Amino acid sequence: MRTLKITRNDAGQRLDKFLAKAVSGLPASLMYKYIRTKKIKVNNARCEQGYILAEGDEVQLYIKDEFFSPPERNAMTLGSIVPKLSVIYEDDNIMLLNKRPGVLVHEDAGGNTNTLIMHIWAYLYQKGEYDPAAELSFTPALCNRIDRNTGGIVIAAKNAAALREMNERIRLGEVGKYYICAVHGTPPRPAATLRAWLRKDSERNIVTISDTKIPGSREIITKYRVIASRGGDSLLEVELITGRTHQIRAQLSHIGCPLLGEGKYAKNREDKRRGYKHQALYAWRIRFNFAKDYDGILKYLRGREFSLPGEEIWFLKDFS
Repeated sequence: MRTLKITRNDAGQRLDKFLAKAVSGLPASLMYKYIRTKKIKVNNARCEQGYILAEGDEVQLYIKDEFFSPPERNAMTLGSIVPKLSVIYEDDNIMLLNKRPGVLVHEDAGGNTNTLIMHIWAYLYQKGEYDPAAELSFTPALCNRIDRNTGGIVIAAKNAAALREMNERIRLGEVGKYYICAVHGTPPRPAATLRAWLRKDSERNIVTISDTKIPGSREIITKYRVIASRGGDSLLEVELITGRTHQIRAQLSHIGCPLLGEGKYAKNREDKRRGYKHQALYAWRIRFNFAKDYDGILKYLRGREFSLPGEEIWFLKDFS
């Protein structure tokens, strides 16, 4: 029998969701069976799968040791990494980081672990703010993602409460995300809101854009304004209203203004000769537009805005 004590980072979860992470080697079907047959208890009492765990609760598991998987990360691994991070802002709950183009945010299919999130874990471990051995179900996590070859601001949550709160604010559209990009041509209007439908092909990691709804598609909304034009190219600021896969890249290509360096939704052979080896896109500004009645742990961020200096955006020099 093992006992798992619920900490602050574990609290607030359903029992079954917690177990799926804390005892990842236990198949879901067996987990639900063991809850029903009282091989899994909370505070030595029978419990339901939807029970919301509280800090200080104890979960008793009368199951085989083989279901407890060894930790994927250990102190030796995190202690040996020299963190390479560009921190824009940090407090007790979150971090804002400038992810460089070419950096993976998470491990890829090839097993590459030299990722942004691994460097975040190492940084927090070495500061004494994260100990994988003491956590049952939580690891510091990113609240937003950026493509490998796109640079810009990403949000990392340092505790479970901050992760839940920030993800909910993002879901409600209360986090403004602004990008700078360089495109071929000039959009038909100096500023506009684009609406279309996006369908994702997960196997090919590509999306298609349609002006009308098609089966399997989701609506996308993108705002833009032209900042400058030079030599037949334009510099835009783009605000994401929805946040779908490759939304900016595919939607701007759809209206005839593909990003410079865009190789997935346009041909970039000539762009490469000009030095654009990947798409000219940078998540340069973020604003926390939290509702006035929001009273959660991140309320101190309401109205705050963070942006990157122009020298951090590699393609701006071509429009100066």
